Parts: sequence; C-alpha cells; structure tokens
Amino acid sequence: MQEQSRRTGFSGPKLIRLLARLKNADIPESRQSPSDRLSLWLGWTDAIALSAALSSTPPAVSGSLFTPGDTEERECVRVRTGLESTITGSNAPAPSRQRGQLRARVQDDAGAPEAIEYATYRRRYAYLQQTMETNIGHLRRRVRSTLTAMTPELIRLAAVDAVMEQALGAHERSLLASVPTLLEGHFKRLQLAEQEALADAQASEETSTVTPGAWLEVFRKDMESVLLAELDIRFQPIEGLLAATRAC
Repeated sequence: MQEQSRRTGFSGPKLIRLLARLKNADIPESRQSPSDRLSLWLGWTDAIALSAALSSTPPAVSGSLFTPGDTEERECVRVRTGLESTITGSNAPAPSRQRGQLRARVQDDAGAPEAIEYATYRRRYAYLQQTMETNIGHLRRRVRSTLTAMTPELIRLAAVDAVMEQALGAHERSLLASVPTLLEGHFKRLQLAEQEALADAQASEETSTVTPGAWLEVFRKDMESVLLAELDIRFQPIEGLLAATRAC
C-alpha cells in the first residue's frame, strides 16, 4: 500500500526529497545561494572564529609528514557500515527465544491496528539519531586529529572544520530533531488509509485486497530510507575531509 505523492522538481538532498514525498508536498527551489543560506546560521562570534582559522599560519610539521594511508578510510567504512546495519536491523524480528512474544505482538497489532502508537517509533528514531551523532562525532574528531599531523593546508582545514562543527552543530541538531515529527504525519496517514480501506470492504461485503497491518511494514521501510538519507548528510563533512587528504 503506497500513498500517491505529487511530483516535485526539487533537487535538494535526498533526505529533503524523501520527506517532501512522504509529506506529499511541493518544495520550491531556494533563490538564495548556499553561501547566503549558510550565513544565516553563523553569528558574529562564529565569523570571527572562522576568519581566525582561515587566516592563521599553521605550525610547521616537524619531521616527515604523516601519511594516513588506508587506516582512516577503513575506519570510516567500519563506522558507516556499522551504523547502516544498526538502522536496517532496528525493525528486524526478535531472536528466536522471544519468538512467542513476537508472534503474540504481531497478532495483537494485526487485530487492532488502530492501537499501534507512534511513540515507539519516535523513541527508536531518536535513539538512532543519538547513535549516529555520537559515533560520527568521534570519527570526525579522529580524522581532524590525523590532518593536524599532515600538511599546513590540511592543518588549517582541520581548524576550519572544528569551527564549523561548533557553529553549525546546534542548528543541525534542531533541524534533524524535527524529522520524527514529520514522520508522525506519514505514520498516521498510512494507518488511517488502511482502516478506511478495510471499513469500505466490510461495508460493501467485498473481499478486501488490503492485508491488515501491511501499512506498518510500509512505514518501517520509509523510516529506514529516511534514516539512511540522514546518515548520508551526517557523513558529508567526514567525506570532505577524506577527499582533501586524497587530493594532497
């Protein structure tokens, strides 16, 4: 069971396009340049710190320059793969030792779909967001630390990234924290659509083509897609740092 969504020409990040589709909304392209939009997030103290990081003269690196090789790349792959597995496994069936409890829960959900509450999925989403923020934050600091043992240009880049993380972190957390609220509307629309379809089939005494509880699996897949798209956004700064090390 899928909701019909209007087409949109919006070409922004995948996360925004997914949310627009699930919300069935058209999002116009911004007329501001990325730099203009970014400036709205930076206060005057942030601007001073950023200017200092850009204009500072990095200390000379003593001895031979450190070359990270594949170490940091492998660590990034390990962290990202682990987070992807956590996201995709968040809705996996319970272990066999809990199979009886799982069967009873599924039967209860299928028998009374209106009783399923969104609060469970809100908490799950918030937990996964916190897991991403913690793991990616540690990884980002590790990559920056690696850069400080390389060329002066990369030392400066590490300083700029530290300033940007501090300046934009609160805004990013605030915006991403609103995603579970947006998903709640999608959850309720899917739930209501199935209830109405089943009620119509019952009233007309026709065999319904809708499987009770199918809407919940649709929602889970959509939530998984949104989480993976959010993971892409959260990893962009690290990917930029790694790209700089490859270029140098």
